[in-house]
Amino acid sequence: MTMRLHAKFWLASAILMLWMGCSPQKPHYKIGVSQCSADIWREKQNAELRMGAYLQENVELRFAAAYDSDERQIEQIDSLVASGIDLLIVAPNQVATISPAIDRAFDQGIPVIVFERKTNSQKFTAFISADNYEMGRIMGEYIVSRLKGKGRILEIKGLAGSSPAIERHNGFMEALKNAPDIEVVASLQGDWTEPRAHTIVSQWLAAHPDTPVDLVFGMNDRSAIGARTAFIEAGRKLPLFCGIDGLPGEKGGIRQVRDSILDASYIYPTHGDQVLQLGIDILEGKPYEKEVLLQSALVTRENASSLLMQSEEMMRQTTYLDRLHEKADSYLHQLDTQRIVTLLAIIVIILLIVSLVLFYIYYVGKVNLRKERVVNTLWNINPEDIPTVPENTETSEESENTETVEPVVNTLFITRFKEVVESHLDDSELSVEDLAAQMNLSRVQLYRKVKAVTGSTPIELLRTARLNRAYQLLLTTDKSVSEVAYQVGFTAPSYFTKCFKDEYGMLPGDIKK
Repeated sequence: MTMRLHAKFWLASAILMLWMGCSPQKPHYKIGVSQCSADIWREKQNAELRMGAYLQENVELRFAAAYDSDERQIEQIDSLVASGIDLLIVAPNQVATISPAIDRAFDQGIPVIVFERKTNSQKFTAFISADNYEMGRIMGEYIVSRLKGKGRILEIKGLAGSSPAIERHNGFMEALKNAPDIEVVASLQGDWTEPRAHTIVSQWLAAHPDTPVDLVFGMNDRSAIGARTAFIEAGRKLPLFCGIDGLPGEKGGIRQVRDSILDASYIYPTHGDQVLQLGIDILEGKPYEKEVLLQSALVTRENASSLLMQSEEMMRQTTYLDRLHEKADSYLHQLDTQRIVTLLAIIVIILLIVSLVLFYIYYVGKVNLRKERVVNTLWNINPEDIPTVPENTETSEESENTETVEPVVNTLFITRFKEVVESHLDDSELSVEDLAAQMNLSRVQLYRKVKAVTGSTPIELLRTARLNRAYQLLLTTDKSVSEVAYQVGFTAPSYFTKCFKDEYGMLPGDIKK
């Protein structure tokens, strides 16, 4: 009969916990984003990707920036793939060099979205970008019109080997075919950065002091601004400056056109939210276009003010929504923590009640236990009712007469014990005697009551509480492993690391990965 009762008890417990823990979950997608560089254009795009992820609720984004290094981007793509991503979004630094890493991801069955820059491989799922050739061509036509078909142009190209630099240059030169009186005095090799443009233009100006320049065309706005600084420092007459990107914000191209720093720019759309939606459509098996071209527009002094007003208002709203989402995340995190604590408390209470009922049936033989007697048994127990056991008897709990029914401790006791433990987590000298004194109990009384309710010893619960606090600190702060170990009461970081791995199956340093 005893075995039958125990079997029923554990079966009921398992069913209860499964029922409480099971709820339909959305698929959780892990998406890797490999940016070839880090600049204001990509910061804006990353912010849009995050905003798109907020709306999906089931997406985890993992970002990596290569800072214009082929080797770093290859390593980062391989690392993202090894981390178990479901989809890769990548802007290749150069056309050819990054292709092998992209191919490896694709060959492992991971969908790949190539955005903004092209690869010379066909192993990708979709491509999304603006038309860089068309941008260069339209900007070329604007420059021809602005110079009235006659003048000298200094061109600053983008990173060698990158598809936007190649296509923008080709489109620009195509437009100049119809303007024989326009001369490109030099095509300097830039790398998209302002410092590089400043350096190469300064060198060119020093080498060509008598060559007049009517207009400088930078393949992006930062290159045009770097060239402008070089002209100012050289004391040369300022020509017109044109670029491409047309970003909003204080240092963006739209404001620079409005303020007559640049003569014109071309909006190079980021649309991170649209890129993310394309990824979700691919993952969910929905229809999608293999090649998506984004709309863009020329920015001149005539339309810069209105475009700037619209763009900055959108940025303000995006920033506001981002802050709201951060607050909502914080609130939901707190709510989840409270939910877990409540769930554990409910499980403990239910298990205690089930245990009490089964023991009562076994020892008294009555199935019809009245609710009032259960309540009285749960809530009318005093610490004085617990037998005292000599402190030097380590296994006194196992040697107790099995026919004696242990009193059930109510949840107020557990709440008080938790408060005492959490208020002393940073005290590495804290002992069971200290905890017992705080609870107005003897060491043995505390041990028996905690063991009866939780099945664990006070020291085990203290260690678990310290590890739980450490987990939260590692997840939400920038503190080192050693700092966290000492803050939660461990005297040695090495022992803390061992306990942490035993509890969570990972090293403390792996939490933020």
